Amino acid sequence: MFLRAKTRIKDGKEHRYWSVVENRRVSGGKTIQRQVLYLGEIGGGQQAQWSRALETFDEGTGRMTPIALFPEDCAAPEVLGEAAQIRLKDFELRRPRQWGACWLALDLWEQLQLDAFWQERLPSSRKGTSWLSVLKTLTCYRLIDPGSEWRLHRQWWDRSAMGDLLGEDAKLAESHKLYRCLDKLLEHKEALFTHLKERWKTLFNPRFDVLLYDLTSTYFECDPPSEGKRKHGYSRDKRGDCPQVVIALVVTPDGFPLAYEVLPGNTADSTTLQAFLRKIEAQYGRAERIWVMDRGIPTEAVLAEMRQSDPPVCYLVGTPKGRLSKLEQALLDKSWREVREGVAVKLLPKDEETYVLAQSRARTHKERAIRQRKLKWLWARLQQLATMKLKRQEL
Repeated sequence: MFLRAKTRIKDGKEHRYWSVVENRRVSGGKTIQRQVLYLGEIGGGQQAQWSRALETFDEGTGRMTPIALFPEDCAAPEVLGEAAQIRLKDFELRRPRQWGACWLALDLWEQLQLDAFWQERLPSSRKGTSWLSVLKTLTCYRLIDPGSEWRLHRQWWDRSAMGDLLGEDAKLAESHKLYRCLDKLLEHKEALFTHLKERWKTLFNPRFDVLLYDLTSTYFECDPPSEGKRKHGYSRDKRGDCPQVVIALVVTPDGFPLAYEVLPGNTADSTTLQAFLRKIEAQYGRAERIWVMDRGIPTEAVLAEMRQSDPPVCYLVGTPKGRLSKLEQALLDKSWREVREGVAVKLLPKDEETYVLAQSRARTHKERAIRQRKLKWLWARLQQLATMKLKRQEL
């Protein structure tokens, strides 16, 4: 990488704009240039400010001396301290690293007081491995550029400033240390969620009155093991040939996770809700709370238990399609009520429940556009078939 300046004449005055550029070799032996960072124009005020900020260390005297850096074809202004001219054509960036995002992620770590939480629970190993630093690296990696632990070990560590910020070398990011650190976290999961909830409550004073509950799955392209949670089950990824695990998650409307669980791959959606109701009540107390779920998650027995609990647990769940047909006439007799611009609802109280029929103008336009696009493709395909000459086959 190197610095490149572009000169532009504007209003009779010459302006110089700077960029950080890298060379990339492509097919055919050619080399192209890609702009990595645009620096813009550096004015005199910025030059003077940089002159006061930049210092050089003299190993002989052990003193710091202010110095200003300028290109060799540009005269240095009169500033405090010395000035040095550099050859920009010979200037290169070697081992550039991402610093700002790593620093911000560690600052967020401090705001959540995670050092105090993990220091006793995650002591260093007898060989001197700082598991706390390993965990910080894993957390920052997940926040900044999520990927596999192997990618962190082979690529991301060298491209980030985590080593400089933590005072650690590349041994910290060895792949086996990353995996072992993850194993050490599982036993502290409940305590960690309680700590994060308290910090979140202190910082933002949130409410847990609306909770979103859903399930997903992830599959493995391997033979199913004899033990463990990897099982064959209903695959949302259309990969019924692969074993999978089911992941259940409870989040707030802001996306803050309150609880999660990794379940065997053959777990039915309708059997998971009761355990999570007890988990949330034990950790966050029994309060007025609204659960939002897909129609396939709760059973009628679970919904009845939620209504009969003290205090009752409110919920918003999709109505089974078979029941909608029975309510069609009653809903048609109701009038629409606009709750916000573009969204109208009909409310139908019935059998201790309130049925809500929602109509979204934006959603209507979206679905209409999807059908029209499909219809255009089918019409074009029919025209192609009409012009095709079919070969006759003699029997």
